[in-house]
Amino acid sequence: MGADVMDADVIERYVADLGSRLQGSKKQVRDLLTETRDSLVDATEAHLDDGLSETEAQQRAVEEFGPVREIANEYQAELAVAYGTRTLVWLAIVLPLMHMTWEYGRMLLIGPWQDFGTMPPPWYLFVAKANDLTSGIASGVALVALILGRVLARRFDTKLLAKIGAGVALAAVGAVLLGNVSIILATAHFDASRLVSSLPMLIASLITWIVIVRLGLLARRSLSCATIVA
Repeated sequence: MGADVMDADVIERYVADLGSRLQGSKKQVRDLLTETRDSLVDATEAHLDDGLSETEAQQRAVEEFGPVREIANEYQAELAVAYGTRTLVWLAIVLPLMHMTWEYGRMLLIGPWQDFGTMPPPWYLFVAKANDLTSGIASGVALVALILGRVLARRFDTKLLAKIGAGVALAAVGAVLLGNVSIILATAHFDASRLVSSLPMLIASLITWIVIVRLGLLARRSLSCATIVA
């Protein structure tokens, strides 16, 4: 009984070691480890049919599969690309939707700028316009990076593309964050009361920040997954 457990540990130790080196979507990591375990079990059964003992068959299967470090590096590149792609898709979709929802809410609940008691000065309108453009540009850049990544994946190292994609995602979120901080500071300087003039829009602002933080965490995790690839 003890020998059987020890034999089974050859594959399980390999899979556990491999799993400890991977970062990315939990589901994808789990799927990769399941595929690895199944492949090792199949290889073990083939070696058993050739007359090897259980221990020898498992050790041979592990040796043929490859060193943990090399396999982990290959898997991590795959995970990094998948996580980066997911993040870019979220940026390309969520940012324009978030902006359109915000603008619709502002027009519905607050109204156009001229409805305020005092028309904002040109510098404020410039900051507001720049903030509006930031979300669109960031979304467009994410979409372009997503498309180019798919096209260039056949010609360039996917590890490098994963790092570039993660960097683009992080830069896009950073630009959106900067734009939102700028408009808040500009509004506070021009007329702080406008920051709390509408409870629904205040709630919408909080939701916007939650979304931005969430996207930032996705982008940061994407970069983390890409940079641990050797």
